[in-house]
Amino acid sequence: MSDWVSAAIRKLDADANRSADTHLHLFPLPDTWGIDLYLKDESVHPTGSLKHRLARSLLLYGLVNGRIHEGTTLVEASSGSTAVSEAYFARMLGLPFVTVVPRSTSQEKIDLIEYYGGRCHYVDRAPDMYPEAERLAAECGGHYLDQFTYAERATDWRGNNNIAESVFSQMAEERHPIPAWIVVGAGTGGTSATFGRYVRYRRHDTKVAVVDPEGSAFYGGWSTGASDYTTGTPSRIEGIGRPRVEPSFIPSVIDEMIQVPDAASIAAIRLLRERTLHWAGGSTGTNLVGAFELIARMRAAGETGSIVTLICDSGVRYAGTYYSDAWVAEQSWDLAPHRARMDRFLTTGEW
Repeated sequence: MSDWVSAAIRKLDADANRSADTHLHLFPLPDTWGIDLYLKDESVHPTGSLKHRLARSLLLYGLVNGRIHEGTTLVEASSGSTAVSEAYFARMLGLPFVTVVPRSTSQEKIDLIEYYGGRCHYVDRAPDMYPEAERLAAECGGHYLDQFTYAERATDWRGNNNIAESVFSQMAEERHPIPAWIVVGAGTGGTSATFGRYVRYRRHDTKVAVVDPEGSAFYGGWSTGASDYTTGTPSRIEGIGRPRVEPSFIPSVIDEMIQVPDAASIAAIRLLRERTLHWAGGSTGTNLVGAFELIARMRAAGETGSIVTLICDSGVRYAGTYYSDAWVAEQSWDLAPHRARMDRFLTTGEW
């Protein structure tokens, strides 16, 4: 191993030590329900999202496999947050970084990628990201990080302070320390694979639910068993949902999938901000809707316990989209029925 690679790995490890851990917030529910909902706040990472963990893992994976060297150009296909985090780490290591993004990516994310020294290469259609990233990497002799293929294998699911180990450690002193459910979305599938493998490895009686937005192929692939299932439509909930079932999505390690309307996801993040002051992105709203549905099921069955889900990134990145009434109206979304349903749930416990 070269001195440069050794120094690069040390820098990535040092970042992990500085970042410490992310907070686990308790969402306000009636105490009499006997059910607790926790939000793992991944927005407090240095680059502001859950993808900070993934980006570090992908670079470490490339380094230890001998694919990243001094001067290697890093290339990615990303709808935003992963590229923000990868640009941060690329700058840390002094490496050029270019990401292929759909033109629909929020300007806030584009600004962050460029702030960290990354370059954005645009495509009109989300499915075109993959071949274009491969082409760019081959053209410049760079390394295609390929989050959609390597996310599930780059993360150490056995421990090493991965997100699953962190959650269970933080839950140790709670009244229901072993969650009944973990609720996450799927963008690459890496987070659901990590949780699903970890709970089985540790023999926890915890189920993993994956929430999926409109236009995403993951639910169709999971329900039909077709690994080549496609929709051809990009998700309007940035960070999760894909037009095809990605290689990193492992259906066999999850217990349930829940489809969530896009308008419900946006109504949920606005509710979250009002009730907790936490300002989150759309994928967090998708998580909340799934968690609410599962809590209602637990109540109907007379069960008590805990559910953990994620705050994936900050709502600051979506001030001009998800939190803009004008932008929401352009999408023809009616948030009111979904908000009314959630308000009713938080009063009655019924979904």
